[in-house]
Amino acid sequence: MSDTQQRIDELVKSNPVVLFMKGNANFPQCGFSGRAIQILQACGVDLKTLKTMNVLEDEAIRSGIKQYSNWPTVPQLYIKGEFIGGSDIMLEMYESGELQKLIN
Repeated sequence: MSDTQQRIDELVKSNPVVLFMKGNANFPQCGFSGRAIQILQACGVDLKTLKTMNVLEDEAIRSGIKQYSNWPTVPQLYIKGEFIGGSDIMLEMYESGELQKLIN
């Protein structure tokens, strides 16, 4: 495992909810990342405690997260070490109530 993959693995496993995104929780820098933050807020996630990684600030993380998850796009949500998906999957899971159960 590369250093980047180890960094990602540590982040994912040491935080209950992690969102790899463009921008941060207070200033998302793409519509999909903004939607992901809105969904997490609607699920009751406190943005002060949410761990986010701005992939625009770290090219190694930006490309590494796509390899780590085998998922081609950002944002990417992890809950309790498990890859959940991007904003479309988050929205579907939120609408069905499944995402709230995973988070709480």
